[in-house]
Amino acid sequence: MSSYDVDLFVIGAGSGGVAASRRAAAGGARVALCEAVGVGGTCVLRGCVPKKLLVYGTQVRDELSDAREYGWDIPSAELSWPRLMAKKEQELRRLNGVYLQLLEKSGVRLVVGRGRLLDAHRVAVGEEQFSARHVLIATGGAPIRPDIPGAALGLTSDEALSLPTRPKRLLIVGAGYIGVELAGVFSGAGAEVTLLARGGEVLPWFDKELSRSLGEELRTRGMDVRFHSQVVALEAGPGGTRVATLAGGERLETDAVLFAVGRRPNTDGLGLEAAGITVDQAGAIPVDERFCTAAPSIYAVGDVTNRVNLTPVAIAEGRAVAEALFHQQTRRVAHENVPTAVFSQPPIGTVGLTEEAARARHGEEGVVVYSAQFRPMRHTITGRATRVLMKVVVEKASQRVLGMHMIGADSPEIIQSLAVAMTCGVTKPQLDATLAVHPTLAEEFVLMREPRKHSAS
Repeated sequence: MSSYDVDLFVIGAGSGGVAASRRAAAGGARVALCEAVGVGGTCVLRGCVPKKLLVYGTQVRDELSDAREYGWDIPSAELSWPRLMAKKEQELRRLNGVYLQLLEKSGVRLVVGRGRLLDAHRVAVGEEQFSARHVLIATGGAPIRPDIPGAALGLTSDEALSLPTRPKRLLIVGAGYIGVELAGVFSGAGAEVTLLARGGEVLPWFDKELSRSLGEELRTRGMDVRFHSQVVALEAGPGGTRVATLAGGERLETDAVLFAVGRRPNTDGLGLEAAGITVDQAGAIPVDERFCTAAPSIYAVGDVTNRVNLTPVAIAEGRAVAEALFHQQTRRVAHENVPTAVFSQPPIGTVGLTEEAARARHGEEGVVVYSAQFRPMRHTITGRATRVLMKVVVEKASQRVLGMHMIGADSPEIIQSLAVAMTCGVTKPQLDATLAVHPTLAEEFVLMREPRKHSAS
């Protein structure tokens, strides 16, 4: 008999923690999982899923407008924000129930409460203590509030995704993926949106050409997008409004302020020091290639390690830990060529190196870029000004594709398929040899023949 209560104790029931727990239990391990705020984590409860549902709900406005141009007589329509939010909450409750059933069927014991390390093999959850041969930390991350006067008067994405009423005017501070996604949601719902970018573009970590294109699209859709802008103070205004003071002294009155200035790892109060683990400057837990921390019995996966903060990555990492510990299988989780999407309106899909990263790695002359920008067929009738941008970044010497990027309708769906080709090491001649499906947007990825003559920057 083991001298430990369980073989694996998992702290955090988000995507990574649940995946690891179920996979470990499938290998015969005795598994306990603790969570204080609902099973499913950020993605299911406060991120990907509710956000995507709201994107679906608010982009109907564009679809109704386009339908009229295609000959449909549609009476005037009005969004009921409370009804949309109620349907969203109904789906989240359903998903939470699904997760609970999966854990129960897997034989994983769920402990309600926040876990805290007592040492390298013991975890406390409230008054209860557990000893474990192995511990996995999968506590994810949380939104950051800026350190400015009045910051508590603003919202984060956690609250914004559950607002009972839609603000008429919304100021969004931060133009990363959360900022631009929620800008599209609230603008689509009829709010007047002002979006502040600290630097000179939205989505500063993405391909610059795509970032510029999205910034133009957001303005075309009626949003007030301001660059080199930041809020230095926030105060209550008349009638429940908010007044934001910008760095240049300008004061903006709005109905609500949303801070989308980044996320931080959830490591506070975990008792890491009791196990000899020190976090880095960002508050993240350092791990090696096996996701092992400074304590040999303790592992960490997902956003709490602050590397590639995406749900599928956390799931893959959690499964890899469980397989190594309980299935005698070693599986490397590649952090290169990870496909991702921004569910802005219009959305972005991307995989591999940006043009800028490719040129930094292979030299200015070592990279060839193919790109196309055009109005999609759908909008030749609607008259909508939106345009599609697609690009393929290629290493000149080997003709290997280094990156593929797109902004436009269905780009996340298209990029998912192209990520398979990237994983298989696709080359530009292989793209050229692939027959197109016509007429589609995706066909342009196999039809681009002439390289761009100049750098996008």
